[in-house]
Amino acid sequence: MVNISEASAIALQHFQAKRWSEAEQIYRQILQQQPNQVEALSQLGLIAQQQGQIQAATQYWHQAATQYCQLALACFNRRQLDQAITYYQQALALQPTASDIHTNLGNVYQDLGQAEAAIASYQKALTLKPDSAEAHNNLGNMYKRQGQLAEASTHYQRAVVLRPDLAETYNNLGNVLKDQGRMTEAIAAYRQAIAMKPGLMEAKSNLLFSLHYDSTHDPETIFAEHKRWAEQYAEPLTQAATPHLNDRTRDRRLRIGYVSPDFNAHPVGFFIGSVLAAHDHANYEVFCYANLLAADGLTEQFRRFADGWRDIISLSDEQVAQLVRQDQIDILVDLAGHTAGNRILVFAHKPGPIQVTYLGYPNTTGLSAIDYRLTDTWADPVGVADTRHTESLVRLPRGFLCYQAAQNAPTVEALPALTKGYVTFGSFNNLAKVTPEVIATWANILKAVPQSQMVLKYKALTDAATRQRFHDLFTQHGVTSDRIHLLGHVSSFAEHLALYHQIDIGLDSFPYNGTTTTCEALWMGIPVITLAGKSHAARVGMSLLANLGLTDLIAVSSNEYVALAKRLAEDRDRLRYLRSNLRYLMSRSPLTNGRGFTQTLESLYRQMWHRWCDAPSKP
Repeated sequence: MVNISEASAIALQHFQAKRWSEAEQIYRQILQQQPNQVEALSQLGLIAQQQGQIQAATQYWHQAATQYCQLALACFNRRQLDQAITYYQQALALQPTASDIHTNLGNVYQDLGQAEAAIASYQKALTLKPDSAEAHNNLGNMYKRQGQLAEASTHYQRAVVLRPDLAETYNNLGNVLKDQGRMTEAIAAYRQAIAMKPGLMEAKSNLLFSLHYDSTHDPETIFAEHKRWAEQYAEPLTQAATPHLNDRTRDRRLRIGYVSPDFNAHPVGFFIGSVLAAHDHANYEVFCYANLLAADGLTEQFRRFADGWRDIISLSDEQVAQLVRQDQIDILVDLAGHTAGNRILVFAHKPGPIQVTYLGYPNTTGLSAIDYRLTDTWADPVGVADTRHTESLVRLPRGFLCYQAAQNAPTVEALPALTKGYVTFGSFNNLAKVTPEVIATWANILKAVPQSQMVLKYKALTDAATRQRFHDLFTQHGVTSDRIHLLGHVSSFAEHLALYHQIDIGLDSFPYNGTTTTCEALWMGIPVITLAGKSHAARVGMSLLANLGLTDLIAVSSNEYVALAKRLAEDRDRLRYLRSNLRYLMSRSPLTNGRGFTQTLESLYRQMWHRWCDAPSKP
């Protein structure tokens, strides 16, 4: 048996001296011992090339490139992304025209957040192989991340033409259609993905989430869809769950685990941050299970707040569930529901004796393994709401949300209507929430308030085709484009907040209300008119405003919504008062009282724990 390292060094000396036969003999000996040794394969290809044996050289290089790709894939799966790039580049040095290697290299750049390099790799792949559905799909992903939605849609559409059976691409197409506010088409795309691949749980979760944006789907129908999802994907896992051996001492220090993909500058992060910061660590030990693709400054804050931090992005659901059991978590809290990046099937394994869903999703999860859902009486009135949940609803007495306002938020400026002479309405909500029904209602408000203007701001409005679509929607209702101002991506959060200086009155979306956007507007001195509906998603605005004592801004019909907006627009004294006092009002309310909110939350956790201790037969 040869020493591979020593043999390689001797073979290289022969190679450099152009002693081809001697080098070839040693490299072949190495391959007899290690058939996939990439250096030997690469060098034998060069030797064959020098000897004019082009077919043999190509075969050796193909074998070597294949091995480099396998090494790269292994590194990619272990999240060793820089090493994966090195291996793919070595593979491309041997096979520069291999389209699939360029695509795979683009995938690594995509995960690293290197958008330009990823796009360049996918474009190179398509130059070499224009009919690569995978490259079209992945290039669509990058354009979507860049806010170039029309380009993303084009590449997704091309991918499904090339590969009509590619369910993942239909799911991706649904995502970009949702970002453009084209919800009917998005839902159809998700359904197509599910029809092709019933096991594609991401598409099913996307469908469940998207149903909340569309007023044609009533709460009972949406509840039934969630139960069907759970019966198919979650219940078999729950039935196999084993009993928990947690210490049942009633008043001991409890271990609380939070599971989320959003421990960063995300709407969920803006609300859970104040809870993590205020936990009583003498009585509650806090663990965060982070399914993060990208960390940021807020992530580092959350790390400091936690007693234990677990990165779970590379772990399977079974591995995460086992980790939770090893950590002896007493109460496991889901913060995502069926939103992007969720780990809802971890909960299906029932790793925590008590499991709770909270904050990140506006409805039931459908899982019998999740015991409770945290809410309040405004968002989920006692009675009918309880019948639409597989979880028991636990209502916080002073609202289910605790907003962590930005410390560097700009100061509130004077009411713009005083200098402009007209009122400017505004909404910075996700365009998926801005349905044609919402546009029609907003158009009625603009027509009812002469000279008034409307500002819409969302990152997807960076896309020219999306901007044109929304201008057209308003034009169809008799509102000319010169009254509609569409703003897209901005470079910083401070710049985003500063745009509220242009707004006099905020208009909430329906049937899916805003949450973070409403809190931001209120913090910037802007009253928000909301329309309360029948579901949690349609009543969050009511919860926020009622918490602040602003019930006069809550409508219960579209006609009343228009009338309230018109009345407030005509009451400049009221607008001026709210502009000057809303931030103070919020700062003195339960809505921003992190310590008080968390104490209430902890008392509810303790009640849940006592209840479990008193029912020892329950797994």
